[in-house]
Amino acid sequence: MGSEEDALRKAQLVEERARNISHNVRCTECGSQSIEESGADVAILLRKLIRDEVRSGKSDKDIYNKLQEEFGESVLYTPKFDMQTAALWLSPVIFGAGIVGVWAYKRHRQKTNVHIMALDLIRGVPLTPTEREAMLDLLTPPPPERATPFSWWRKWRGG
Repeated sequence: MGSEEDALRKAQLVEERARNISHNVRCTECGSQSIEESGADVAILLRKLIRDEVRSGKSDKDIYNKLQEEFGESVLYTPKFDMQTAALWLSPVIFGAGIVGVWAYKRHRQKTNVHIMALDLIRGVPLTPTEREAMLDLLTPPPPERATPFSWWRKWRGG
């Protein structure tokens, strides 16, 4: 009785590992599905190959390496980090840094007004808070019109 339970537990572990690996491998025929989700003949054969490899005692890394050698790196959903994939991995960080940089520049421009700084230099004495506020009211352009879904159409038509 105990040996049957052990064999059943071992079979379940093999099946679980094989499914986990299969979820991380792209179907070479469909391209958009994992081999676990795909019903293509190639996917069925790859699932069988993975189960056989797991039963033979190979590690997950060995199985991924074998699949990568036979089908190329595109068969794996998570490409490794190297010089060829650096742009892919780092692009979200670079994009986010660019957005933060633009936001910080615009915020800095809002807080510093070149005209007031020039008046401070010319007078030799900083403006008082009320003078500064009056100058900002005069020098600050009005906020742009709020864009509506068809405002570009009106501008294009000239109306």
